[in-house]
Amino acid sequence: MATLELTTENFQQTITDNANVIIDFWAPWCAPCRGFAPTFEAASETRPDIVFAKVNTEEQQDIAAAFNIRSIPTLMVFRDQIIIYSEAGALPAQAFGQLVDQAMALDMDQVRAEIAEQGGQA
Repeated sequence: MATLELTTENFQQTITDNANVIIDFWAPWCAPCRGFAPTFEAASETRPDIVFAKVNTEEQQDIAAAFNIRSIPTLMVFRDQIIIYSEAGALPAQAFGQLVDQAMALDMDQVRAEIAEQGGQA
């Protein structure tokens, strides 16, 4: 599956309709972003169970602002509409593969329980 370009028109529906979404926040002028792009694209070809999406922060400034994106590239992983990872910086292919594997291995029932517990303590 090729990467999906996210816009304000399709962002929410993409997150809502898919259990697993990995987003690369990038910009055309960003050299590390361009360097990471082939790694991101290659991963999208090997994991059909995950939506790999890109947000061009120059064109989609509202989305970037909503997620407080300050550095690019920034990777964000959604599972069941919950952000489980958000970190700036390009990753080498092996590290990105490990991140994807770890994110997909998370027990989301446990994650939801932890979120509920933190909400009760606030």
